[in-house]
Amino acid sequence: MNLAGIIVAGGRGERHGGPPKQWRSVAGRRVADHAAAALRAGGIRRLVVVHHPEDAAEAAPLAGEGVSLVPGGATRARSVLAGLEALAPAPPDGVLIHDAARPCASAALVRRVAEALGTHEGAAPALPLTDALWRGDDAVEAALPRDGLWRAQTPQGFRFAPILAAHRAHGGEAADDVEVALRAGLRVAIVPGEEDNLKITRPGDLERAARILERRMEIRVGNGYDVHAFGPGGHVTLCGVRIPHDRGLVAHSDGDVGLHALTDALLGALGCGDIGQHFPPSDPRWKGEDSLTFLRHAKAMCDERGFSVEHCDVTLVCEAPRIGAHVPAMRRTIADALGVGEGRVSIKATTSERLGFTGRGEGIAALATATLVRR
Repeated sequence: MNLAGIIVAGGRGERHGGPPKQWRSVAGRRVADHAAAALRAGGIRRLVVVHHPEDAAEAAPLAGEGVSLVPGGATRARSVLAGLEALAPAPPDGVLIHDAARPCASAALVRRVAEALGTHEGAAPALPLTDALWRGDDAVEAALPRDGLWRAQTPQGFRFAPILAAHRAHGGEAADDVEVALRAGLRVAIVPGEEDNLKITRPGDLERAARILERRMEIRVGNGYDVHAFGPGGHVTLCGVRIPHDRGLVAHSDGDVGLHALTDALLGALGCGDIGQHFPPSDPRWKGEDSLTFLRHAKAMCDERGFSVEHCDVTLVCEAPRIGAHVPAMRRTIADALGVGEGRVSIKATTSERLGFTGRGEGIAALATATLVRR
């Protein structure tokens, strides 16, 4: 089933106090970043992030390959509708709608909801109530039965066409999308939720979320190295940017040593070999290929295994051409290919003090390090 995801990130956090909770940092990244990563780790590649109109700058780092940003409405229901309408021109079969304030959902939970859509119009995670229920203010006024009551969670999944129609017909507010679906007559299956899938509501919840995320975090670091000799030509391509030069680089592909080294760093962190195993230089298909193809392939492998790219660092070693003026464009190009903010991409250039083959101007070398995290 072709699935997409909507991250609802338009809240203002009145109960939480301070800046909106979805943009606060926890366990090394923002709450909304964790929520989006959870859907990606569960196999959802196409995402719409619905943000408050005043939060465009805060939402911007989430944009990237497969992720679009949409301003939300005055209520949660209107924000979800905005996300659904953004998907409507190329509708998926189903959609998972997830609160940005739930950073601890696991990939397994996302997959459970997605799998349930194979046989149901809707599916949502929940936990049965186990505590006694009371009604009252300062004193207990009544004890209430808890049989058949559940604690609702997200992501909540639906077949796309029915939930779009339900939201278009729904005129008011709703606590969640299951409420909208039920009013439209849709049947929603309950799948097992997770105790760790808390919703950030009060300041203390950030500390609890940090403990959960740090406990399950897996960090991997990979490195890569590549060299290409100079040959005939009038330009070189480095980190995805074409730079005029009096010589080119000898290679089967476009000879982008920066992207080759970075691709190897990602593959190394995954334990998946090197670029030559995935794109053999003996294969004519890769003759003259744009090396961004290789980098995007490595990024897709990270996504499939539930890893996010936290940071990458590339060092280019050459006497010429001059690199400094091209670094901003290089960072943008790599950030776009990896679907991360530019702040997570570092590009440096150095010389070898005229020593060795780079010092003699015979070629260019590149070293790269990549840090991956799976939560």
